[in-house]
Amino acid sequence: MTASVPSPAPGRIRLIALGDELLAGVGDARALGWLGRAVAHQQGSEAPCEVFAVALPGDTSASLAERWDADVARRVDSEGMATGTIDHRVIIGLGAGDVTSGISLARSRLNLAKVLDGLERMRVPAFVVGPPPSADRARTAAIRELSGAYEDVCARRRVPYVDTVAGLDGHDQWVSDLARTGRDTPGQTGYGLMAWLVLHGGFGRWLGTEA
Repeated sequence: MTASVPSPAPGRIRLIALGDELLAGVGDARALGWLGRAVAHQQGSEAPCEVFAVALPGDTSASLAERWDADVARRVDSEGMATGTIDHRVIIGLGAGDVTSGISLARSRLNLAKVLDGLERMRVPAFVVGPPPSADRARTAAIRELSGAYEDVCARRRVPYVDTVAGLDGHDQWVSDLARTGRDTPGQTGYGLMAWLVLHGGFGRWLGTEA
């Protein structure tokens, strides 16, 4: 299955974002998180972005698979979609909830595939951001496996995927930020690093805001 290829936005870009507490920027003193920083960097007057984020603390692929369609449907402008005046897109911020909940890699793959295939049927392009590393080394190893499974699902559907665990594992600033917060949600520095990875992972090209 091939995901629909986004075209330049006709008027407004409506971003519907689904994810966990990292999507909401929990722990960020500026309350922007990686999502706010990435969108602000690509915001333009010709095709302004409006963001509708739905964050669920401790979200897993299973809960995402159950709620995505209702959450997206409530935030779709049906008239704008029908007339092509509003370009709808979905951002998925995947956390490490599956590791915590003990969900198998096979089930994680199926859950994400369900969401992406549903969005494909709606002809709504998706952009997926994977879970970042933990302060705990054993947990990070499990997150790496989970991220690899997610990336494979996205690659098979030609959906952009940002592997944040590979980009941040062992990064001095990331490690220091987690040590400072005392948990697996970063502060301003960590969210800035995540946003940098997203921006360099093709976010602007996916939005159609840069070549």
